[in-house]
Amino acid sequence: MQNLRPVQEKKGETIYHLLSDGIRKRIQTCRLDPEKLQEIRLRIRQPVFIRYAGKEYVLSENGSLTNQTQPGYRVCENDIRETLSYISGYSLYAFNEELKQGFFTVAGGHRIGIAGKAVAENGQLTGIRYISFINIRIAHQIPGCADEIMPYIINGNEVQNTLIISPPGAGKTTILRDMIRQVSDGTGRMSGKNVGVVDERSEIAGCWQGVPQNDVGMRTDVLDCCTKADGMMMLLRSMTPQVIAVDEIGNRADEAALACVFHSGCRLFATIHGTSVQEIRKKRLLEEIFDAHMFDRFVVLQNHSDSRIREILDCNGDLLYQTAKDPKELP
Repeated sequence: MQNLRPVQEKKGETIYHLLSDGIRKRIQTCRLDPEKLQEIRLRIRQPVFIRYAGKEYVLSENGSLTNQTQPGYRVCENDIRETLSYISGYSLYAFNEELKQGFFTVAGGHRIGIAGKAVAENGQLTGIRYISFINIRIAHQIPGCADEIMPYIINGNEVQNTLIISPPGAGKTTILRDMIRQVSDGTGRMSGKNVGVVDERSEIAGCWQGVPQNDVGMRTDVLDCCTKADGMMMLLRSMTPQVIAVDEIGNRADEAALACVFHSGCRLFATIHGTSVQEIRKKRLLEEIFDAHMFDRFVVLQNHSDSRIREILDCNGDLLYQTAKDPKELP
């Protein structure tokens, strides 16, 4: 089982070995800090785009990052083919289920999205052919990033039902992961809990060959690549969780499953896209959630400040915590 251990400490090396020789040699020449590397995008006959330290760059022919689209190394068909071979271990179509989902998870928890020509039978997506677009998203863990939140979601030896509200890119999954880890392992204030994670897109635990590549705690069970609604019901029936965690709720099936979890007495951690409690209250989808007072805490994130956490509110909307306003926001 040695080869199944998390490999976060070799993040750059792991990702670079998935790339075609031509792209890998140029990126290695850049000598990037793996902790600041966020995304590598390959598009056929287009430049290689790299998101690094929050900014987008283009990979040049001579192996440097530039803000200009010209000159830039252009992705050729062989780059795509070679990269897919490395990702799949030279057996791409042995990964039929991954092709249906449009992404792979590899060692280290890194997620690789693919796009091309969709293939369907009887109205159902069965795979993707002529893959011409690859998006490599580098997994990052920030142990302790939920420390600021934990005092507000722990009550004695119990946790509060918590909904994280976040705009895209504000780090909601990273914070959710650390909340799960701390609750699972236990803190100085609370003993560890059995946590069930429904990881529909392999972004929370980042499982590879069934083994979480991200640290989600010692008492955590993961259902990988399963829909949130089905996964919540399966975990309730089979794993007796004390807390269930899901990322990005968004449809009626999710709402119904959340209600079942809530009424079972199991605690809830969930996230949703939004910018405020007031905004998500207006969504019809969430009427039952608010009417039933399912969540005791609302954690609102932001992506334009030194602190990711903008505010924390209780179930009545009363403010429990607020980050000092950015000077740019002051009148």
